[in-house]
Amino acid sequence: MSARVQSEPFDAEEILRGFGPGAGALVTFTGIVRDDGGKLDALEIEHYPAMTQSALMAYGQQAAERFELLDWCIVHRYGRLKVGEQIMMVATAARHRKAAFQGAEYLMDWLKSRAPFWKREIGTDGSARWVEAKSSDEDSLSRW
Repeated sequence: MSARVQSEPFDAEEILRGFGPGAGALVTFTGIVRDDGGKLDALEIEHYPAMTQSALMAYGQQAAERFELLDWCIVHRYGRLKVGEQIMMVATAARHRKAAFQGAEYLMDWLKSRAPFWKREIGTDGSARWVEAKSSDEDSLSRW
């Protein structure tokens, strides 16, 4: 059970090696920097290390208790990420698939809405704007 915040790319296969011993189900999700409309060059992600690490560990522990996860892992990157690069990964392991899927969705919703990261979009024209919270993300979180 771990949470990692790093600037460098991650290798999902390496992370999953030995992950979830004894589990009947493993669920993984990897988020990618996407370009809606061909105008995004990069995403800059900032964070406060001590706060971020603590929050991710707390989210993971909450998910483990709530869904009886046998293992969980969160990896989130920071820095300047180009379109197509990995932003984050969530992995969950449980005895049964429903718990593994629900645990992963729970973590993804919390990360999207509450993780202490600040994101700024850098356009292909050099413009920059901070990404604001979306009501749809709050709606997703409210189901938990």
